Amino acid sequence: MSTTNQHPYESLTPDRVLDAVESQGFLSDARIMALNSYENRVYQVGIEDDLPVIAKFYRPGRWSREQIQEEHTFSHELKDMEFPVVAPIMNDNGETLFEFEGFQFALFKRMGGYPPELDNLDHLLILGRHMGRLHSLGAAKPFEHRPEITLQRYGVENVEWLQANNFIPDSLKTAYQTLARDILDKLARIESRFSPDIIRVHGDAHVGNILWRDDNPHFVDFDDTCMAPAIQDLWMFLSGDRQNQTLQITELLEGYEEFHEFNPVELNLVEYFRTLRLINYSGWLAKRWNDPAFPMAFTWFNTERYWAEHILELREQFAALDEPPLALSGNF
Repeated sequence: MSTTNQHPYESLTPDRVLDAVESQGFLSDARIMALNSYENRVYQVGIEDDLPVIAKFYRPGRWSREQIQEEHTFSHELKDMEFPVVAPIMNDNGETLFEFEGFQFALFKRMGGYPPELDNLDHLLILGRHMGRLHSLGAAKPFEHRPEITLQRYGVENVEWLQANNFIPDSLKTAYQTLARDILDKLARIESRFSPDIIRVHGDAHVGNILWRDDNPHFVDFDDTCMAPAIQDLWMFLSGDRQNQTLQITELLEGYEEFHEFNPVELNLVEYFRTLRLINYSGWLAKRWNDPAFPMAFTWFNTERYWAEHILELREQFAALDEPPLALSGNF
């Protein structure tokens, strides 16, 4: 697929993308447009006398075939219960995951829409209802192959990797090491105190993965679906000061509990998961830095200024971890 000096995606030429799509019986009109995706490569491909399709080529070596298939199966389980999800196209043989010249890929219908408005309480109520439906199905059985979000995976391993591969500037190493140690210790204490049930969740339910149309959200990109507490799919809808977040979580859970019971102990984990995401994001960028697309797209990363601001953000999170959990407002 590639030489030892190439990144695997360098061999994913436009012709190869078109050939892969046509290998599944589609006749391309040769129009191809790269979409905004870095972990995988995603393209809109024009189809003769039909709507375009979206072709997603999975990053080689990231997920096993079994893990990707579980992602697809979960999406189709949701689709079968009339949940608004953009599930991968299934061929006549019931297959959704295909291979072409060393790449695993899937095809999707194109879906338009815009992000939900998180300052709109009606949108939050509807999002809560949909998350309750998603989690009701997610709690029915566990994944067998998809991973779990853990302190070890998202926190410890990223901190160790960043330090071992010399991403932290010399001038900031001591500050980062000391702070990272203290944060990981505090996260470990939180983890030991609270252990809610883990279920199948979307895993990356930010507004960029939700298309709002016809007064409803449509969920896309289950690439990070995993096992985690339900709060993992809710905390990313929260923003602003404590008063705003209290109103937001109350509205979300009002809709959520129409379809699935929420364990309020999980409110203690909002800042826990927010902190893990911050650490994991820096680790993700660093681990992908040999992919030519990353230095071009994230020009601000891996500068002294970036790491100084990251340390400041982690200090703020360190303080936030000591704040009392959100309390639901009104008569919830």
